[in-house]
This record gives sequence, structure tokens and C-alpha cells, in this order.
Amino acid sequence: MSQKLFHAISDPTRREIIDLLADNTLPVNDVAERFEISRPAVSKHIKILNECGLVVIKKEGRKRYCRADTRKLQDVMEWLQRYRKFWDTRLDALETALAEDQKNIE
Repeated sequence: MSQKLFHAISDPTRREIIDLLADNTLPVNDVAERFEISRPAVSKHIKILNECGLVVIKKEGRKRYCRADTRKLQDVMEWLQRYRKFWDTRLDALETALAEDQKNIE
């Protein structure tokens, strides 16, 4: 997994763009209209997403159409899953310890 991928998904606007494009192929202008930031700012976000492979851009005539390619997010999910198991185990142990402490206080 590349650092660019984590950088791309760290921004809430880029995550919203991915969500928007997950089920839709839209022209850049249509994407920009859905955000309260400038079109150049949206274009910059799309460029970052494109560079790490999360958004594919296809030119048709004068328009650039964007669609999400979320396959790389599967790698992130698999990586995070290992840590989720770790933290679930740790938090379960903490819950048990706190319950024991509560019993000893009562």
C-alpha cells in the first residue's frame, strides 16, 4: 500500500468524492457542483485520487468523466482488519477488567 493512498483517503472531501463516484460516472463539473468549494479545488482532489488509482478519468470530447475504482480500498480494508482484531481483543480484555473492578468496589 502506498503512502499516496492513505494521504488520498485521509481528506473528508476526497472520501465524499469517492462515495459520490462509487455508483456514478460523472463529468468533473458535475462533481464540482456538489461541493461548496471551488472547481479548481475539486479538480485538485480528483487529481490526487486519480494519481493513487482511486478515480479513473476518461475523456470524451471536451468533457472528462470520473468514476471511482475502489479495488485499492480492499487492500486498506484487509490491512485494517488485522488491527481491528487486535483492538477488539484488547477492548474486550479492558471491559472484563473494568467489570471485575466494579464488582470489587461494590
